[in-house]
Amino acid sequence: MTIVEKRRSLLWPSLWSALGLLLLLGLGTWQVQRLHWKEGLIAERNAALGVAPVPLPKTLDDARALEFHPVRATGEYLNDHELYFDAQSLSGAAGFHIITPFRLGDGTIILIDRGFVPTDRKTAATRERGEIAGPTTVAGLLRVPEPPGWFTPANEPQKNSWFSIDLAAMAQAAGVGSALPFYIDADKTPVPGGWPQGGQTITDLPNNHLQYAMTWYALAVALVAIYIRFALRRRSNA
Repeated sequence: MTIVEKRRSLLWPSLWSALGLLLLLGLGTWQVQRLHWKEGLIAERNAALGVAPVPLPKTLDDARALEFHPVRATGEYLNDHELYFDAQSLSGAAGFHIITPFRLGDGTIILIDRGFVPTDRKTAATRERGEIAGPTTVAGLLRVPEPPGWFTPANEPQKNSWFSIDLAAMAQAAGVGSALPFYIDADKTPVPGGWPQGGQTITDLPNNHLQYAMTWYALAVALVAIYIRFALRRRSNA
């Protein structure tokens, strides 16, 4: 085999290997960038969780800037209009989150995720002591609804069955008109009778980007080693 033939025999393997190497290095670098982004996000959330309670924001943009900040609101639960959000407890038990409209002093409605109840505590009659009546103050974390995932079932307002937070649809289904475009996850403050149990907010963010980056870079190294071995074998067989 001539030198020209040897070069031709390595041309396409070299091109494909180079493209593969660039792709793997690009994916690894992207994961490093995601790592720095996630570390910043975790730092912001931890800082938000540690501050003193702030007043409720006025707009959705303000709420986005204050998400996961502790807040307090004074008003009255509209217990006859509660909603049932299909969920699991932090320990993995099946049940529901009780979401109740809350009328503020100026008449505005905000929805409160009061926390988890097991399946056998879904109806208000099974937890009457927890149906707080009259003026009260709620403490918790400010939340902004997230879009449902690809595999999240569709909400069924006519059945009062919810799988994603849609505040406008929830307020309409509850018969309270409109509600603020953000809501409160109630904290762990005990309620009479023990149900619902607040403090169910998942605040930890997974951060596996370093492992992903190492995997892509390791595959890049492996590709280079395979290519070198292939090229040497091709030359020795020429």
